[in-house]
Amino acid sequence: MFNDLQTRTIQIFEKLVAFDTTSSKPNRACIDYIRTYLEGFGIKSEIVAGGEAGKACLFATIGSGLSGGVVLAGHTDTVPVVGQNWSSDPFTLTERDGKLYGRGSCDMKGFIACILAMVPELVQAKLTQPIHLAFTHDEESDMSGAVSLTDFMHKQGIEPEWVWIGEPTEHAIIDSHKGVAAFKTQITGVPAHSGKPDRGLSAIELGHDFISILRAVADEKRGKPFAPSRFDPPYTTINLGTVQGGEAENIIARNFDLIWQTRTHPGDDHDAMLADIERRAVASLAPRFQAFTAQYPEVGCKTCACFNIPPLMPTANNRGQKLLAAHTGATQTEAVSFATEAGFFQKLGAAVVVCGPGSIDQAHKADEFVEISQLNSCVDLIRSVLLNSAPLHPRELTP
Repeated sequence: MFNDLQTRTIQIFEKLVAFDTTSSKPNRACIDYIRTYLEGFGIKSEIVAGGEAGKACLFATIGSGLSGGVVLAGHTDTVPVVGQNWSSDPFTLTERDGKLYGRGSCDMKGFIACILAMVPELVQAKLTQPIHLAFTHDEESDMSGAVSLTDFMHKQGIEPEWVWIGEPTEHAIIDSHKGVAAFKTQITGVPAHSGKPDRGLSAIELGHDFISILRAVADEKRGKPFAPSRFDPPYTTINLGTVQGGEAENIIARNFDLIWQTRTHPGDDHDAMLADIERRAVASLAPRFQAFTAQYPEVGCKTCACFNIPPLMPTANNRGQKLLAAHTGATQTEAVSFATEAGFFQKLGAAVVVCGPGSIDQAHKADEFVEISQLNSCVDLIRSVLLNSAPLHPRELTP
């Protein structure tokens, strides 16, 4: 049997999962539901519109004040379900064997449900500092929601002491993660009949050469791991994401598009790595272009940044870390290779901690789930940290 708070959490959770907030789709209906729910407790919300129609972030404050306090943050969007073999409807929260299945269940609508379920108690509490709620869009794509929401907070003069992001960590305390950047490389060649290949310039062949450069750099990074390192893997990685090119098997390909990604290990020089890739690309590809540029000035290779997600760096005297450690018993913090919105909130000058219910191992998969026990622990943790925090005992967290 569930108590009233646990029942309320699951009821809210069901509604959140029912919204298909795949990043390629609008999330406004989900945001409007949260806004209406908060209004029922007298909490006003600010809607920060996204760059695309139907995309929005929500910011609300329980209590009063611009400085100090905590931000409880989470993203409302999810990854797609297309092509995945689910055992039940991914947009219907389904219980099996003490687990709740549904898209976004652990990543990260479960944490948002726990926050919203605690709202009645937070409203009734005699708060000495504000509790802010910050819910975003597009975390699973370019994190544009975090960019616009933190910009809004900065312009409003919101200066929280710390930010709690509830990504799925099984309530381990995360104080560091790699930065992530994505790039699109476009190569334009010269089309020709495949029977006369010397009269054309294959963008796909040039793209193969560019991919070889990325693989060579990735292999070099793998061969020089950082030691000691808190990250797995302990080096900067490069991933080849998507490739498109060519028109037909009998035409020398005019176009080649590659989207690729880097995850930079702290201490590595990301800009220097990109400059090295550019130098190698020029040396390899430029001679191939030269014979064609007079007649076909459009030929060439260009790379542009799609997004650049800042890393999360450890913060000295992080009150959020100490509070969470005091109530979870954790004696060390951890570093992860997946990215979050933490770096954007850290730019506000706040200390940031990532800690939430569920396991990242379940995220993005078919039959994504969060254990009910993890949700219950999360609600208890929110209540303990925000409402029942005893004076902090000295506790040294080991990175």
